[in-house]
Amino acid sequence: MRCSGRQAKRPELRSIREWIGFVKFAVATFAILGTLDTKGAEHAFVTDQIRSRGHQTLVIDVGSLGKPGMRPDVNRVEVAKAAEVDAGALAAKRDRGEAVAAMAKGAAVILSRLAAAGRIQGVISLGGGGGTAIGTAAMRALPIGFPKLMVSTLASGNTAPYVGVKDIVMFPSIVDIAGLNRFSRLLLARAAGAICGMVEMPEPAASDKRIIVASQFGNTTACVDHARHILEAAGFEVLVFAAVGTGGRTMESLIESGLVAGVLDITTTEWADELVGGVLTAGQTRLEAAARKGVPAVVSTGCLDMVNFGPPETVPARFQGRRFYQHNPQVTLMRTTPEENSELGRIIASKLNLSIGPVTVLLPLRGGSMISAPGGPFHWPEADHALYRSLRAGLRSDIPIMELDCVINDPAFAEACARELLLTVVP
Repeated sequence: MRCSGRQAKRPELRSIREWIGFVKFAVATFAILGTLDTKGAEHAFVTDQIRSRGHQTLVIDVGSLGKPGMRPDVNRVEVAKAAEVDAGALAAKRDRGEAVAAMAKGAAVILSRLAAAGRIQGVISLGGGGGTAIGTAAMRALPIGFPKLMVSTLASGNTAPYVGVKDIVMFPSIVDIAGLNRFSRLLLARAAGAICGMVEMPEPAASDKRIIVASQFGNTTACVDHARHILEAAGFEVLVFAAVGTGGRTMESLIESGLVAGVLDITTTEWADELVGGVLTAGQTRLEAAARKGVPAVVSTGCLDMVNFGPPETVPARFQGRRFYQHNPQVTLMRTTPEENSELGRIIASKLNLSIGPVTVLLPLRGGSMISAPGGPFHWPEADHALYRSLRAGLRSDIPIMELDCVINDPAFAEACARELLLTVVP
């Protein structure tokens, strides 16, 4: 849907719902968040671009040293105050690290208040290292689904520390954000159009179905897909998260929100990366959210046979001589050993023992991934048995364990997982 300023005509709308969405955001207010002492002209350009589409802006200054390059609607004194910091004292110290931390904290508070009050419908920011740290920290305080876009010099690198578990759009600036030129004008105009489009698009109808979350990896897709279809047929909405570190953290965050009725945690592979040193770790609190919230869960050992690295040359030298499998040119998998699996069993048992709600563990005795099945490159029964022995020994006696003589992607295993979860989530 397009709303391109005063000359725009109302588009033909196919339904009443589309018309409601058009009216709601025909004129939206966008937060323009930036360090106006160093990037005032660039933020002013984006502000003008958004206003040219008929929208309103609310400019927030998170600079801390020089004079603002444009007039803000929320000045740095107010931002510092939200962080319980004195702006004058902060400027006098001239400590860039301290200033970035303070402004990030204050901006998060202010954006959250504005969004909760319905005063803004989207946020955009431009920055280098410091501006990106401030802008994305503030955006991470906003709920999933709220339009947020960060134009950054860092957008083509490792963005995980900036995005976290939120839906922040990282837009590469290509050239440094240092003045307006033929490239920056084009890209900043496109970024302004992108955030406007995000807000102008009507929201799809929300489902009133109860939510089940599930963890999946390429090597457990068949299992999760089959279980998902069973759960959806039973009336649930199933949200599947890729067990790639950010996926596990996002799933845990959603469980903590209280919106989840059940957890199908088939793929706990992120713990292998956390223990051994792979690149897809979800942190040491993985598996704790459902346990502490009392959300019914079915847990398995999917892909604990593998640790993830990038291309072969990125594998640390200390792992020379281990068993590897080239999943694709960018992903190298390393087989976990019996010793590592024994420790993984102990860790997972300790996490599940925190459960205050129903939890069931299902073990696929013939292999926990596609490539550890009999005949596969990671087939190593001794390693699997070390995992299962340790898990059995560590679990509380009241947590049931089901052992199935099949591989994890066998339809019978998926059906058992779905059936056990339905027993606890259906009233």
